[in-house]
Amino acid sequence: MLQSLHLGQAKVATWGFIPPVLGPLVKAAEEGRDLVPVIQSITRSFGFDTFMYGMCTSLRPDHESRMFVFTTAPLEWVVQYDQKAYIEVDPRILLLWDSTLPLVWDQRTVRGGGTKTEAFLDDALDHGIASGVCMPLGDESGTRVIVALNSSIPEMDEPRQLAISRSLGDIVLFAHYFHDLFMKSVVRQGIHSRFTGRPLSERERECLSLAARGMTTEDIGFKLGICSRTVQFHFDSIRSKLAAANRQEAVALAIKNGLISL
Repeated sequence: MLQSLHLGQAKVATWGFIPPVLGPLVKAAEEGRDLVPVIQSITRSFGFDTFMYGMCTSLRPDHESRMFVFTTAPLEWVVQYDQKAYIEVDPRILLLWDSTLPLVWDQRTVRGGGTKTEAFLDDALDHGIASGVCMPLGDESGTRVIVALNSSIPEMDEPRQLAISRSLGDIVLFAHYFHDLFMKSVVRQGIHSRFTGRPLSERERECLSLAARGMTTEDIGFKLGICSRTVQFHFDSIRSKLAAANRQEAVALAIKNGLISL
């Protein structure tokens, strides 16, 4: 999906040791070059096919959270994930929400979560997302981040598991450095999310319609049979797509543009 990713020239500390795995990314960031070829190269050097970075954070103190997603996965998969509300059944998200440790997964370890989860995993498999490593990141301000490296290999044998375990430190370091670059170059400069202007999913319209009727996050979660934090994730996406500062503005814009009706 990532055609290019220019974050502008980034200042990198010149003292100390820069790990070799970060060398090409540091140099590209310093020179203001497109980071996508470097990200793809590093991802492949770890034995994976695609990279994904997803973050929910506030652009300003008076704004509610918005969503930012950058990935080298196929656009078709990104659209499927969004429009089918796969966030609700993605086992990686469910397992990592309250964790601080990386998750190494494949088709054997995340199956058995119910019909909807199985459908998600089948669809992911068809799009080359069959196994991988996911890392949760965050900070005291409430920013929530997931960084994932994905592979089309459905099951990890022992040699592959060993290779991943040996690279895990560098993978985590890569994830942290990309997040640091992104925060400095995009979020703190107030650059809009690439989600802005995209169509709302059916689930997002449901959430907005219920909010327009005065329902709280907890009410909406109970009504739709999903947890409150997933409802909040949907509203992060809604605010990003509508470029709304808060839930009330998102509801007003949706009504004004005929996206929902009372």
